Amino acid sequence: MRREEEVIRLAGAAEPRARDPWPPPLAAPQIVRLPRSQLEAMRAAGREIEECYRVLRKGGLNVVGEVLRGQGEFREYDHYPHEDVFDADTHAQYYYHAHRGLAGEHGHFHTFLRAPGMPQGAKHSEAAHSESWPEGEQAIAHLIAISMDAYGYPIGLFAPNRWVAGDTWYAAADAIAMLERYRIDHAFPSWPVNRWIGAMFVLFRPHIEALLLERDHVLGAWREALPEEDVWERREVQILSHMPISVEQTLAEVSAALDRRRD
Repeated sequence: MRREEEVIRLAGAAEPRARDPWPPPLAAPQIVRLPRSQLEAMRAAGREIEECYRVLRKGGLNVVGEVLRGQGEFREYDHYPHEDVFDADTHAQYYYHAHRGLAGEHGHFHTFLRAPGMPQGAKHSEAAHSESWPEGEQAIAHLIAISMDAYGYPIGLFAPNRWVAGDTWYAAADAIAMLERYRIDHAFPSWPVNRWIGAMFVLFRPHIEALLLERDHVLGAWREALPEEDVWERREVQILSHMPISVEQTLAEVSAALDRRRD
């Protein structure tokens, strides 16, 4: 059975939109040489993602439909759920919304970690900037965005410029150190969705790291080219790095890498 036939198409799904100018997609990282312990964690995360899909499909549901459920008419730019999803213990946060995006994208999740949940020593950029950033206990780091198709499945990851999410800017090294702390450990708005998004951070950890490093490289090039301008706020500079993804393909690559290991 084709995937289009086995899931419920999202209510209000937009027709594919024209592609905006995005940077060239980043190639997926080579995972074959990752430590065995990380590969095993990635395989477990991939199986967790598949389990989330299984229980959702049994109810005729999907990841995106769960966050839109009971939220009224679906409108571009609005946050879903309307008050965001936040874990008061881990200080992880996310919301879903839609606007002009990658071709074939219905919308995307923005994921964040707030200051109380950050590793000790995490320090935001001290470079001069023209707009105020959340600071102190209100500081918030955008980690990665997850693009979703109209059937509720992930198709890509991307790292936006600072103005897009209004976050506090942390260099890639600090943001990467935050990734393992991202977890939503409650059932609002959906237990399988929260389990799914946490597992995505594990399965695609190498991909997210590569995107964050590329994000900083691209921003650095913009800052060098326009030294008198605050490029964090330049509206033409929206997406700094992106990468297409496939849960099935990545899980297969991880399993194959583990099968080849003899250590």
